[in-house]
Amino acid sequence: MKDLQHLQFFENLLQISYNDLVRKAKEEGQHCVGFMCENTPEPLFNLGNCFGVRLFAPNTGSLDIATYYMTSFLCETTRAIFERSMEGGFHFLDCLIAPDGCTMMNRCAENIELRKAIRSEEERFFYENMEIPLKADENGVALMVRQCNNHILEPLKQRYGVDTSDAAIRKAVAEHNVICRLIQQIGEFRKEAYPRITGYEFAVLTLATYVCPKGALVEKLQETLKEVQNRKPEEKPYRARLVVVGSEMDDPEYIKLIEECGAFVCADRYCFGSLPGRKEIVLTNEEDALTQVCRHYVYECQCPRQMNMEKFYGRKAYVDEVAKTYHADGIIYNQVKFCDPWAYERATGSQALREEYGYPVLSVDRPYNIRSSAGQMRTRVQAFIESIEIKKLRKETEK
Repeated sequence: MKDLQHLQFFENLLQISYNDLVRKAKEEGQHCVGFMCENTPEPLFNLGNCFGVRLFAPNTGSLDIATYYMTSFLCETTRAIFERSMEGGFHFLDCLIAPDGCTMMNRCAENIELRKAIRSEEERFFYENMEIPLKADENGVALMVRQCNNHILEPLKQRYGVDTSDAAIRKAVAEHNVICRLIQQIGEFRKEAYPRITGYEFAVLTLATYVCPKGALVEKLQETLKEVQNRKPEEKPYRARLVVVGSEMDDPEYIKLIEECGAFVCADRYCFGSLPGRKEIVLTNEEDALTQVCRHYVYECQCPRQMNMEKFYGRKAYVDEVAKTYHADGIIYNQVKFCDPWAYERATGSQALREEYGYPVLSVDRPYNIRSSAGQMRTRVQAFIESIEIKKLRKETEK
């Protein structure tokens, strides 16, 4: 297929945390809010003159400093983020708001604060650590509302004079939904037998929406949507259609590696992907906007942090629904190395989707930067694709 006109623009945004759009917004006097987890209500970081940026560490190499402070048993994502903070990669932030998504995230945020790893020029810089619920119920919603008020809205209002009114929150949600709508519309083309966008391209577009001011992306996403609509797809079919499920995935090279093996990544159920991370937030006038935003994040969450049985079994059913919707032949269940919550989820999810739902499943742990073990991963993915092809042939011969 012909290259997307703006693909390199989006790829460049993922090469450095302090990318061109973040730099431009800062020069215009906007305040940059750093966040670390998909469980925190993203629209609240985009109120008034603020914009949210997810902490990530592209092109990570050595993790020696982070391993010294955090040990080698903590996940590579949090170690990579702490390493990058010690290197000075996040000095552009005006605050850091971190939830207790997991013990490792807590350790990362704690070490960043204790080591004074973010040396912002903004005198009003602050850290906030918030609690998030373990269950998807109305008590969890109430907890989330209280935590968002105490650790996001009030500090932003007091420190930077941000308008945190109901009207301001509704405006931020509307702007958030514009991006979600565009990403979902582009993602619909992945359902086609001959898709007009690759999984790698879609991963780049989606990840970019988390790391810079959203308004700066609207025009190029709209142009990309029109371009994909008129794009002529490859006539050669893929060897297999795969759903990638699991923990945080910052590295689109991982998706490229899978597709270089002849597969097509048709759906993305991983942290900071589009499912459900780029689902629109529907607001009504019957309730305040903050409560509705928090309810959306509590109930739509597919994170293994939520331990009630409805969520535990519901996460497997959700992956099954995604796989059917996007016509998947198999599932890659992955976790970043040493991620405890997704280690348990990967074990139970892989077994359930294989034995109860009947999908071919490849269960892997992967490094934060896939380049460090690309050869091994390529071998495993190739073998998995071949096993799917063999099963297809057997079914055809049995007819």
